[in-house]
Amino acid sequence: HTHTHSDWPIRARGDGIEGVMTHKPTGKMAEAGPSLQEDFEETPLWVAVFTMIGYGVLFVVGHVRDFLGKLQIIRNGSSKESPKLKDFPPLYRDFESFYTRNLYRRIRDCWNRPISSCAGAHVTLKERASKDKNWSFEWTGEEKEYLNLGSYNYLGFAETEGLCATAARKATELHGTSLCSPRSELGTHKIHVELEELVAEFVGKPAALTFGMGFATNSTNIPILVDKQCLVISDALNHTSLVLGCRLSGATIRVFKHNDMVGLEAVLRRAVIEGQPRRNRPWKKILICVEGIYSMEGSMVNLPEVVRLKNKYKAYLYLDEAHSIGAIGKTGRGVTEYFGVNVDDVDIMMGTFTKSFGAAGGYIAASKEIIDEMRARSHGNIYACSMSPPVAAQVVESMRIIMGKDGAKEGQERIRSLAENTHFFRTRLREMGFIVYGNNDSPIVPMMIFMPQKISAVSRELKKRGIAAVVVGYPATPIVESRSRFCISASHTRAELEQALAAISEMGDVLGLKYSREPLPIAAADKDSKKKKD
Repeated sequence: HTHTHSDWPIRARGDGIEGVMTHKPTGKMAEAGPSLQEDFEETPLWVAVFTMIGYGVLFVVGHVRDFLGKLQIIRNGSSKESPKLKDFPPLYRDFESFYTRNLYRRIRDCWNRPISSCAGAHVTLKERASKDKNWSFEWTGEEKEYLNLGSYNYLGFAETEGLCATAARKATELHGTSLCSPRSELGTHKIHVELEELVAEFVGKPAALTFGMGFATNSTNIPILVDKQCLVISDALNHTSLVLGCRLSGATIRVFKHNDMVGLEAVLRRAVIEGQPRRNRPWKKILICVEGIYSMEGSMVNLPEVVRLKNKYKAYLYLDEAHSIGAIGKTGRGVTEYFGVNVDDVDIMMGTFTKSFGAAGGYIAASKEIIDEMRARSHGNIYACSMSPPVAAQVVESMRIIMGKDGAKEGQERIRSLAENTHFFRTRLREMGFIVYGNNDSPIVPMMIFMPQKISAVSRELKKRGIAAVVVGYPATPIVESRSRFCISASHTRAELEQALAAISEMGDVLGLKYSREPLPIAAADKDSKKKKD
């Protein structure tokens, strides 16, 4: 069974509506972009072995602590079933919280840190202390400022002064903080219309629809595009919002290894040849879901190859640009601009306003027919409260600055500064001997920690040195690939990054994190030899 039509209509939820999404491969390409160059240095064997041993020790110690807790020798502050409900089906299973109780709880001070400032280049943390080994926290009354390497403030628009802040304040004064209604009722304001027109112009699509929450932009709209007679082919590292949206749709889901184009083609070929299970009828449609930049790996999608395969097998493409829009490309227009891919070859373009635009919410950009269908049927549009006017004003103003509509070059300066800061930070970390994942142009910089006992140590040691950073471990990452994820911003100065790198290098020496076995870049090797001579 093969697809014989070059124009292959989507029928939303089998309701007979045709022409909602039409596959029209243009074959046109913009000026060719850079090739995909990414670094995923293999985990040293001894590191992997000791990481597994570390988790094994924590698992054994956890069981010992649980046993002592049952004997009431030590405190066990986790939830328990009420004796009054012993005749009812259990709402809580003790073993299910084993990881949370015995691993996460012990280092809980490294997460959920409350802030009391704008999340700019620096951030103010409200200090906490625990008297019961992280079962609970108390305020100390102190507030301290830290260099912020954890927020997705790529272009530095999260600020309390400037054009964006002024626009947001003005919108609050004129329109209030909320419209208290869904978009489909009395929640569509003229500022929403202006924003959607600007988004469509910015990404190069005929129409766009905005939502108040980035996660819901994926989870509530993918079910509009596919149903149980459709196939979704998803990258293995796709975000939870994409995964949830695909599952809610009822479509069959098949996963391919991250950026494995041979694997993707094998799945596509098999889907076209075999069709739907049991009946062997052709799939109503095949939708490929990928992200522009993957937030845990700092990796970029191999978009030119994905587009080539999508056109070859008459599939459709859903591109999530949450982390790439605004941050990547000569003028900030994301991975399509970065790789020189024509936007007509991407059927659905999704993005969020929480990163490069310093705001909240998300958008879908596509053909007018698709957007009209979503406007009529999306739960995110029909039931959710519309985007707050000051938030919309923040996005409009920041996007105007990026596009140069303010008559200045501030937007281009921010994009250039972000690129320079990213290259500098990534290069210096590698020169120091750390294992760094991802694409050289990605502002997300994962530095590998590996061992579970070092996750909290990295966070605490960096905090001691005035750096607020994010650490991530299992189950958010593979069990042997714990990491610290740094987010670079255009608002960081070179002096601030050098200060951060000095602190990270000192921390890396203390904790033994310089695992890399790759040869140093020539420039770094020359510096080392010069130091030895001196």
